[in-house]
Amino acid sequence: MTQSDTLPLCEVSIHIDAPADTVWDLISDLPRMGEWSPETRRVEWQGGAAGPTVGTKFKGHNAAGAKKWTTTGTIAECERGRVVSWDVTAYGLPVSRWRYQITPSGDAGCDVTEQMFDHRWAPTKWAGGLVSGSDHGAAHNSKGMEETLQRLKAAAEAQSRGAAG
Repeated sequence: MTQSDTLPLCEVSIHIDAPADTVWDLISDLPRMGEWSPETRRVEWQGGAAGPTVGTKFKGHNAAGAKKWTTTGTIAECERGRVVSWDVTAYGLPVSRWRYQITPSGDAGCDVTEQMFDHRWAPTKWAGGLVSGSDHGAAHNSKGMEETLQRLKAAAEAQSRGAAG
């Protein structure tokens, strides 16, 4: 097991004033990920799946500027209101694990931590940079994670206010 298997390359946390189940429902609705992520354009469940369960596969369509690429994801962890994660491959090679940990807080809101575990080998990193236009290192991914979590926060809090009012 390598360090990248046990320690995230990067992680970003945010507090969201919405119930943990509401936030989890948004994050785990992967076809909506394009609303939150600055690189994900769309996600399609595979094999007739309609939502996440451990082992479910999906196709991710991503873009950064003029660069476009497709990945395959497999749900690795799935516990409503607590955690959802998926492993990403490209051309059958391991790329990463993306993980969202949700912790309810005492104010009826929750804290969300997004983590990225880098599973690429050096040649995969080099090839990925050619395809995507970025090394997808810690600085690049942390910036994208901050954007993702801010957009998720806005959507979850708006939905929570709408449900309450």
